[in-house]
Amino acid sequence: MKYDPDWQETYKDMLMSAAQAVQNIQSGHRVFLGTGCGEPIVLVEAMVRLSKSVADVEIIELLTKGDAPYIDRRYADIFKVNSFFIGHNVREVFSEGRGDYTPILLSDIPRLFNSGQLPIDVALIQVTPPDSRGRVSLGVSVDIVRSAAENASLVIAQVNPQMPWTRGTSQLDINDLDILVEADVPLLERSEPEPKEVCQHIARFAAALVPDGSTLEFGLGRVPGYGRIPQAVLRYLKDKKDLGIHTELITDQIIELIEAGVITGARKSLDRGKIVASFCMGSSQLYEYVDDNPLFSFRPTEYVNDSNIIGKQNKMVTFNMALEVDLTGQICSDSEGGMFYSGIGGQVDFNRGAALSEGGRPVMLIPSRTVDGESRIVPRLRTGSGVVITRGTVHYVVTEYGVAYLHGKSVQDRTLALISIAHPDDREWLLKEAIEAKFIRAEFAEVEGKFVVASRDYMKTSYLLKNGTQILFRPVHPTDEPLMRDLVYDLSKETVYYRFMNHNQRFGQRQIQNFVYVDHRKDVAIVGTLPEAYGEEIIAVGRYYLDERTNRAEVAFVIRDEWQGFGIGSFLFEHLKKIALSSGISGFTAEVLRQNMRMQAIFNHSGLKVSSGLEDGVFGYIMDF
Repeated sequence: MKYDPDWQETYKDMLMSAAQAVQNIQSGHRVFLGTGCGEPIVLVEAMVRLSKSVADVEIIELLTKGDAPYIDRRYADIFKVNSFFIGHNVREVFSEGRGDYTPILLSDIPRLFNSGQLPIDVALIQVTPPDSRGRVSLGVSVDIVRSAAENASLVIAQVNPQMPWTRGTSQLDINDLDILVEADVPLLERSEPEPKEVCQHIARFAAALVPDGSTLEFGLGRVPGYGRIPQAVLRYLKDKKDLGIHTELITDQIIELIEAGVITGARKSLDRGKIVASFCMGSSQLYEYVDDNPLFSFRPTEYVNDSNIIGKQNKMVTFNMALEVDLTGQICSDSEGGMFYSGIGGQVDFNRGAALSEGGRPVMLIPSRTVDGESRIVPRLRTGSGVVITRGTVHYVVTEYGVAYLHGKSVQDRTLALISIAHPDDREWLLKEAIEAKFIRAEFAEVEGKFVVASRDYMKTSYLLKNGTQILFRPVHPTDEPLMRDLVYDLSKETVYYRFMNHNQRFGQRQIQNFVYVDHRKDVAIVGTLPEAYGEEIIAVGRYYLDERTNRAEVAFVIRDEWQGFGIGSFLFEHLKKIALSSGISGFTAEVLRQNMRMQAIFNHSGLKVSSGLEDGVFGYIMDF
């Protein structure tokens, strides 16, 4: 719009009291409310006081944080709520069947407004006072507010000097507004409670999926009894470098990472050096921090949630919440037990975008159980549960028990992966249900009682090679069966002979299962892994089998041929020794072919009390701690 040199006079002519302004709302009108902590509370309260003179007013909102007085049963015939995302302040309306929920991708909402499919009669928004050129900022809430303001027949703006001025695409000209109501009032604030222990475990696993130089998104969703777990991930990113942000929502937790130099945006493919968001909710400290801060670029939803834009970021890692996941990987995140709980939000937008991104990782976070002790990983979604992320587009699922990578995996492999991160008390039940549903083969009934996933932290470590490669060591999981199969069939004939003492390179299903179904209470199997775009690759396996009569354990390990000679065997032996010592085991035994000089060297230079004898070309070792 052309600059208006007389905008100050225009501004004065547009001023009204809140009571006068809302008189323009008439029966049958559709009224949009500004989002989150940018909700214009003074205007909302004035609208509710208008209740005796209007009827059938439809309230359109994305997510509001005020008290929502319009949902009171006294106003049931006056105000009807139609929400794109169900927040806690209006949830009772939907549980009682008095509200409307419109399931839609967040990126599609501006099209509803622009096309006229969902016409808006009045938009109630909140803005800053105008600058010297007569432009105002939408402040902490740009999201779909900008589109609503551009398409509403009448825009009533609460002008608040306490609203921070945000940079980006957040400005409107004073002539884009119709009525102004001055109100110097504090913004709504939102605090995030200390995350529960379960949430902290989930957040740690999730944070481990973030490579240096990633661009991150943290979703809106929450889980009953657990809150917004995506925001908790921020606590565990302090050791990362050059992270970028392209997200819908930012909260207070971002400040510490910016100040620590963790979030720089230096490696972003788009908007380099900028923190891109569409709205923020937090404390007054956060609002002061974003005020006229050039680090931040507040953009509308049609930009922030565009999957094509998201996909242009390299290493785009997205964190969103799930309420339920079935064993085939279908994700429900907007309903629970047949009742609508939240909304689709930007999950699909960011899941698609991260999947398109080079090195991207779409991550779904979910506690293994409800606060009432029911499994959130289920054989089949419950009646009424809506699929938000399909089984064909799911990638990572994280619980407090670990990470399951599902994309491109067979139903059997993803079923086993999800069972391995379920609550330990639910795994046997899920295994039985999976066999009955034909998700996995019937012979898996033989591993019942052996489905053990070791989660003890002392079994996990890492080893940095001289060439800079970091190898992660962890307990073997039942879900490692396909990775273990890949390993043993990639071994050379010589390595197979040294490890198994025969030339047979055929390994049956049962033998592979014996490699991965380990009772870690007395036997231990550790795998060395390298991260790959599709999950990880096993390059080494070390294990011991306890002989309870002697309290010694037979030790053996194998390393993929191309990784031999890097010291991995010696490191793995020392790691197994530490685990055995902590378990009260008194020593190791081993059998080694005479030709296997590398293994002999590891044992002979172990620093233990070693005795050995040669019989039929095989050295028998006894090593006491």
